[in-house]
Amino acid sequence: MYETLAARLAEQEQQLIEWRRYLHQHPELSFQEKHTALFIAEQLRSFGIEIRTGVGGNGIVGVIRGGSPGPRIAFRADFDALPIQDEKEVPYKSTVPGVMHACGHDGHTSILLGVARTLQEHREQLKGEVVLIFQHAEEKPPGGAIAMIEDGCLEGVDAVYGIHLASELPLGTFGVKAGPSMAAVDAFTLRIHGKGGHGARPHQTIDALVVASQIVGALQHIVSRRVNPVDSAVVTVGQFISGTAFNVIADKAELQGTVRTFNPEVRTQVEQELRRIVNGLCEASGARAEIDYLNGYPPLVNPAAETERMRGLIARRFGRETLVELEAAMGAEDFAYYLEHKPGNFIKVGSSTDDVGTQYPHHHPMFDFDERAMLQAAKLFIAIAEDYLG
Repeated sequence: MYETLAARLAEQEQQLIEWRRYLHQHPELSFQEKHTALFIAEQLRSFGIEIRTGVGGNGIVGVIRGGSPGPRIAFRADFDALPIQDEKEVPYKSTVPGVMHACGHDGHTSILLGVARTLQEHREQLKGEVVLIFQHAEEKPPGGAIAMIEDGCLEGVDAVYGIHLASELPLGTFGVKAGPSMAAVDAFTLRIHGKGGHGARPHQTIDALVVASQIVGALQHIVSRRVNPVDSAVVTVGQFISGTAFNVIADKAELQGTVRTFNPEVRTQVEQELRRIVNGLCEASGARAEIDYLNGYPPLVNPAAETERMRGLIARRFGRETLVELEAAMGAEDFAYYLEHKPGNFIKVGSSTDDVGTQYPHHHPMFDFDERAMLQAAKLFIAIAEDYLG
């Protein structure tokens, strides 16, 4: 059955590219993906697939029912974009100022649409069911996965799988890893309130900018001096907003940043250390702090048994030479929530070539990928479906 389905997918490769380019030209930010959701729903209905819209927000769930009973597996694709200006000079460049698909989600959605149509056309050969999870808001905590799960997208599912196009891997390869693979992600906003005044009279003020600067430096000591060196952690301040003029001492400052960890105890420790440092420095300076700390996605942990199953499947269908053993990464992914509820796997699919346009990192304004990777990823989904339901 796999050969038949893979051949049908290959016939649709140009359609996958057209879908992807349309989505790339019309990106929408997390939790704002109204038109993208309508586009996906329209395609699925045209295939004759039973769907449910508005799942957990803007999510869509489709079900393909096989010709005979069997397991129920789920495939997931995300479809939100990022607040980044598209700087590529390509015919399918984003038409929305300041918004672009800089992480491959347009490709993920197109891949799963192609898989959906192919499996629906051959549903009588399937022994079981395939749940299609088109998820909104992967890029912005708390994310769309947790809301879709709460709304029943995994009901009755035996295993769930996701893929991610990867510019760090060459075209034609598949990246796998058992155990903790991607980090937990937390976000913080710190608002420092001081007392502004004239730049020539600092003794009459509480300089919020200076206090915030001290905080930025002190936060770097959490990982280097408070976290056990055998554990992994990242504390990054990505935004610093303060001041209005060269001769005015700022009365307020705002810092935004992220924390990445694998170990739950370290995750708690870092938050506690951050709060202690911020409150301590503000108290010592006479300033006041507001701390908004968001616990985002948990670590993504691939079950060992499912990872080994994927290694064997990829080796059989694509060749053992296509397998790449990944190292743990501090990037985050809310597919982690699915794996907290069901067995499954998250697999990276290589999308870069010698063309420099395919080598930019994810979340870069020049990000792009070799579109042939979509067919490879779609074939992997088909191989998984055949392995479970064939």
